[in-house]
Amino acid sequence: MEYVQPIRDRKKVEAMKRELLRSGYRNYMLFLVGINTGLRISDILTLKVKDVRDQTHLTLKEKKTSKIKRLKITGITEELNDYTENMEDEQYLFASQKGYNQPITRVQAYRILNKAAANVGIKEEIGTHTLRKTYGYHFYQKTKDVALLQELFNHSSPSVTLRYIGINQDVMDKAMDDFVL
Repeated sequence: MEYVQPIRDRKKVEAMKRELLRSGYRNYMLFLVGINTGLRISDILTLKVKDVRDQTHLTLKEKKTSKIKRLKITGITEELNDYTENMEDEQYLFASQKGYNQPITRVQAYRILNKAAANVGIKEEIGTHTLRKTYGYHFYQKTKDVALLQELFNHSSPSVTLRYIGINQDVMDKAMDDFVL
């Protein structure tokens, strides 16, 4: 499996939003939820309408860690409420069009994201984990609070978190830009 990257450029994030909206509201909302919550795709895909409709916080048991996670939903509550307006409470938020009452698969989410990334000219490796990494990268750029991000991601150390979101590579690249002997 390739090592995926966050989408660092905000213009590319916006281009992805537009492209995904063109391909379908569900696909757009999948991206929006991913980049605004930092949840793993395995946790995003199991969300049901009742988990987000008229909610200020998400509470879930993480699939990977089995830990209970509670996080505030910010910036997308109105869009979530619009998206879920005509949906049933027990319906999956990102329902598959193929299976009755089933979410899309991780593979389908990967295909959706990769197709959109190719269409907007993103050359970096993109995958479902790109959503979480994009959230982490921009959260860190805004707050510079690696300890809080480490806590949000349940990472063991700040260095793991920085490497995970690609900050260490960015710092090394920048340091090398003007280095000449």
